[in-house]
Amino acid sequence: MKKILFILGVLTDADMDWLLYVGRREELTLGTVLIAEGSAVDAVYIVLTGSLKVSIEALAGKEIARLSSGEVVGEISFVDSRPPSATVTADEETLVLSIPRQRLMQKLADDAGFASRFYRAIALSLSDRLRNTVSLLGYGKEVPAHESAKLNDDLSPIVVEHLPLARSRFESLLRRLRGY
Repeated sequence: MKKILFILGVLTDADMDWLLYVGRREELTLGTVLIAEGSAVDAVYIVLTGSLKVSIEALAGKEIARLSSGEVVGEISFVDSRPPSATVTADEETLVLSIPRQRLMQKLADDAGFASRFYRAIALSLSDRLRNTVSLLGYGKEVPAHESAKLNDDLSPIVVEHLPLARSRFESLLRRLRGY
């Protein structure tokens, strides 16, 4: 659930209302491909429930990551406009909030405050991912699995500061999309 904390800790309540207004609930069944490696992505997704697996063709379709509730998917292709370098597939019944690319691009162009908050949140998220990757690489050292899991639990001070608000917003988002 870590990536959503970067975003919800930075966005305002009005930003959240906008995301809910333009977003679509999408129910994925086991095996549904949400993002195909090399194909254009037309949305940014927030995983609400369920799980997704991430795989790469160059590794014979080997799973390289698993995403669950609170993860954000498609943000890298949104930021740099290149096709995704991995395939993301539903590993079970999964519910996502789909934010259409064109609507998000228009909002970013029209609302400088939202754009500033959104890009800051994405930068924090990608910075955290890069730090974790570098730590896992260990400059040639192998990191035991239990150490790897611990590295992923570390949060930046900026995220920790906004953690209660971000969790509250994510819980509110789930309640609103579930209709209660």
